[in-house]
Amino acid sequence: MLLTIFITCLVLGSVVGFLAGLLGIGGGLIIVPVLVYLLPQFGISPNEVMPIALATSLASIVMTSASAAYAHHKNQNIPWSLTKQLLLTISVGALVGAIVADLLSTSALTNFFGFAVMLLATYMIYSIRVKKVELPSENESSERLPSNMILKVIGLFTGVVASLMGIAGGAILIPTLSYWGVPLRQTIGTATVCGMLVACFGSAGYIYTGFGKASLPQWSLGYVYLPALVGIITTSLIFAPIGVKFATRLPVSTLKTFFAGFLIIVAIKMLWF
Repeated sequence: MLLTIFITCLVLGSVVGFLAGLLGIGGGLIIVPVLVYLLPQFGISPNEVMPIALATSLASIVMTSASAAYAHHKNQNIPWSLTKQLLLTISVGALVGAIVADLLSTSALTNFFGFAVMLLATYMIYSIRVKKVELPSENESSERLPSNMILKVIGLFTGVVASLMGIAGGAILIPTLSYWGVPLRQTIGTATVCGMLVACFGSAGYIYTGFGKASLPQWSLGYVYLPALVGIITTSLIFAPIGVKFATRLPVSTLKTFFAGFLIIVAIKMLWF
C-alpha cells in the first residue's frame, strides 16, 4: 500500500509541479482534492482524510515556496517593509487555522474548501477577462497602502483561510495587494514569502493537533502523511521548471480558463456529492 501511494503521489507531484510552473497556481488547489479522493481508496479513515490532505498539502509547499522566496529575494522582488508587516499575523493565522481545522468535522472542512475554491476559480476567470491597466510606480503604490492595522488583519485572515484550505495563500494575497496598487512582481514576491510561513506554521499546527492520534495511518507525522509528502515533493520540484519553460509557448490564459472551470467542477462535486 505504501509503495502504491508513493508512486501515485510521484505522478501527482509531477502534475502539480508542471501546472504550478505553467499557470502560476498554488499546488494545494490540486493536491487537496486529489488526496481526498485517493486516500480512502487505501483504507484511510474518511474522518481523517480531509485534515491529512490539508496538512500534507501545506507540508509539500514548504520546500517549493522556500526555494521560490529565495529566488524572488535575489531578484529584489520582495518589498520587505511591506512584507514584514504581514509576517507575524499570517503565521498566527496559519496556526489558528490548523487548530480550527482539528475542531471541525470532515463535512465542514470539505464544504469550506469547496466553497472557497469556487470563489477563487470564479475570480481567476474574471481576472483573465479584465483588461490590464497600467500599474502605479513603487512610490505611488506605497502611498496607497492601507494602515498597519488593516495589513495585519489581512495577514491574519489570509493565514487562517489558507491553512483551512491547505494552500499557500497567494490566491488571496496577490489580488488583495494588487487592489491596493502594489506592483505585480512585488505582490508575487510578498505572497511567496508569506506562503512559506503559512506552510511552515500551518503544517506545524497540523502536526501538533494530530500528534498521537491512534486513528491516523502509519508513517504519519501528526496529520502529515509522509509517503504522500515525499512522493509529491520529489517530482514537483523537478517538473515546476519545465512548466515555466512551457509557459512562453502555450496559450496560458486559455489554459487558466479551462483550469478554473475544472476547479469549479471539483468544488461542486465536493459540496454536493
